[in-house]
Amino acid sequence: MRVGRISSILGGTAALAFALSACGTADVGGGGGGGDDSGGGDGGGETITIGVKYDQPGLGLLEGDAPVGFDVDVATYIAGELGYSPEQIEWAEAASANRESFLQQGTVDMVIATYSITDERRQVVDFAGPYYVAQQDILVNAGNEDIQGPDDLEGKVLCSASGSRSAHNIVDDMEIDAELREAGNYSECLSLLGNGAVDAVTTDNTILAGFAAQNPDTYRMVNNPFGEEKYGVGLPAGSTERCEEVNAAISKMWDESYATEALEDAFGETDFAYEESTPEIEECR
Repeated sequence: MRVGRISSILGGTAALAFALSACGTADVGGGGGGGDDSGGGDGGGETITIGVKYDQPGLGLLEGDAPVGFDVDVATYIAGELGYSPEQIEWAEAASANRESFLQQGTVDMVIATYSITDERRQVVDFAGPYYVAQQDILVNAGNEDIQGPDDLEGKVLCSASGSRSAHNIVDDMEIDAELREAGNYSECLSLLGNGAVDAVTTDNTILAGFAAQNPDTYRMVNNPFGEEKYGVGLPAGSTERCEEVNAAISKMWDESYATEALEDAFGETDFAYEESTPEIEECR
């Protein structure tokens, strides 16, 4: 997997999206759908509700009344393969902390929100995919040259979004003695980083790339990736048949080069070298 540098091409072109409402719906956003857009899904005129992020540039960012980004494009394609037109998609903001509860309570039909597949999460929800495999990295203030990798976080204050496993990967799995600071979402982490309340933010390199590209003079991505994050499509427990349908859509999405085109749309104006190879899709359980 290749990871590149974030350039300053996007500097000053957009303001950082800060904390938004905990949950909401919006009209369909950017990106085309896959398959037959004229269909009505499982029930003619029915709609499908998909949870995405609203505060992650390049992946899921609310612009006006519609989310845009790679995850939104993936969701639109998958919905199209399931028979739902873009107009039949209802978007809901899925923060890291509420993805499982949204699926368990029936608030959404699926979640496509940088949702890493883990054995722990599989205990309560089902996953299709992965549709993309990211790696973890670290974001610091632009003038900070002391932190060049996970080992340099010893004794530092590290921020991650509530409901994410990223910071725990460093503290628990890598046994690095950093102080954890949880925020409601990554926009809040960026605010804490900017005012000096934390020393670093850690999560997937795709997420950090979007934030760094919007603010190249303010933040620096360490570009020392580690681990892997398999982005899955979250489904309610017991959704084996739907899981298989979504897996078929993901395979077709890559075969038709739609996924790489969506990645280029999201990250093409940066030096972030996104993964272009088709992920190994796991069997539905």
